[in-house]
Amino acid sequence: MRVGTFVLAAQFPGQGQQEALHRAVRTAEAAEEAGLDSVWLAEHHFVPYGVCPSAVTLAALLLGRTRRLRVGTAVSVLPSAHPVALGEQAALLHVASGGRFTLGVGRGGPWVDLEVFGSGLPAYEGGFPESLDLLLRWLREPRVRAQGERFAFREVAVVPGPGELIGGPASPEVVVACTSPTSVRLAAERGLPMLLGMHCGDEEKAEMVACWERAARDAGRGRDEIARIGAGHVSAGVVQLADRGADAAEALVKAMPGWLKQGLDAHVTVDGRQRAMRDPVAYTELLCGLHPVGTPKLAADRLAATSERTGITRFALLAEGSGELAGTEENVRRLGTEVLPLLV
Repeated sequence: MRVGTFVLAAQFPGQGQQEALHRAVRTAEAAEEAGLDSVWLAEHHFVPYGVCPSAVTLAALLLGRTRRLRVGTAVSVLPSAHPVALGEQAALLHVASGGRFTLGVGRGGPWVDLEVFGSGLPAYEGGFPESLDLLLRWLREPRVRAQGERFAFREVAVVPGPGELIGGPASPEVVVACTSPTSVRLAAERGLPMLLGMHCGDEEKAEMVACWERAARDAGRGRDEIARIGAGHVSAGVVQLADRGADAAEALVKAMPGWLKQGLDAHVTVDGRQRAMRDPVAYTELLCGLHPVGTPKLAADRLAATSERTGITRFALLAEGSGELAGTEENVRRLGTEVLPLLV
């Protein structure tokens, strides 16, 4: 089982953006010190829900600050980026880090980001497959040309190209954030593992894994290949540890609703459509019930149960839910020293 931490760089009420980013950096450093497998970096624009606007940029910093930790994006929003530019950055980090970078990509939402970056609503509503396919070709082929609806250009050389990492994988690992049957099928057809969100429970995640496996078989993939790719699925969640379970839940219920309300309320749709936002308190309580929130023993039991029910063995756990730097560092430390040994 591979357990990592999920970093949103969340700006809690009363905090500055530098404070949130400093906590994000320290979370990754603490994760390496605690023996965790990975750190996963979120990306958001124009909202305090998360103040990291470029997950690949922060990944570059953290790859330079660490020596063993795998660093991934969760996720880079593909409709707001040019797939070639993102592919170049991913290839650069793959080679320069010795293969420690994972590129997570997702469709994002119908937010004002699409207007600001000029990609427009069609890039969100129907352009994701074209962007993903171009990105994958860029990461896997030495020369690429495009003749799609959104991207068209003459053949150019890929630099750094696939296979440049000596003794390692030819290209960086790619995972796809999946929230619907359509995205699940897309990931399966492209032979890519899924990143499943923290709002989902075990039953829903198990159904998505089963859907992915059916789509992979329909795409002509064999049992061994499905098992190999499926081992890369990632389950996102929340972790909060305390000597008493009630104290762990209380820490999150006290801090997270204020951050959630402030962050979610700041989202603006590009076309004025109304979006139903979750009730912050109810959502926090839901997360406490779904994920490893409680004593280290309870946390280990919940992770093991999720793995057994879903078949997923990789986890990205949000540890900054208290909103405090010292509390987050301690939470990560306990995850590594008190929970991981129980999962062996």
